[in-house]
Amino acid sequence: MADNHSKETRSYNMSRVKGKNTKPELLVRKFLFSKGFRFRLHDKNLPGKPDIILPKYKTIVFINGCFWHGHENCSYATIPKTRTEWWHAKISNNICRDQSAQDKLRGEGWRVIVIWGCELKLKQRVKTLEELPNKITIGKT
Repeated sequence: MADNHSKETRSYNMSRVKGKNTKPELLVRKFLFSKGFRFRLHDKNLPGKPDIILPKYKTIVFINGCFWHGHENCSYATIPKTRTEWWHAKISNNICRDQSAQDKLRGEGWRVIVIWGCELKLKQRVKTLEELPNKITIGKT
């Protein structure tokens, strides 16, 4: 099946996909800030350039898009019908890179929390956000 867009249009569309300050990320940041958590953002010196770093709690939060990071068994993570081999390779590489970064962070003593985009959809948002402070402060006195 051929792409419905020209190469230039597809390239433009893909260039508009944001890597930071996405709506899910802003939602989590606003929630954490309102609960008194202070954090850093997108530290290039840490593996995987985490979305949110809470140094006081030695905790990292990744907010992953289901499609781009290959969320297993998620309806938002379907592979496009065109160029399926390329997309499988792309998303598989993303998954491997994510796992490698998380393993390195855990090896350095960080607690890693991954929040998926689908967990921030309207029906599940409140539950996901309410559980987050407990995940961050586990073991902290």
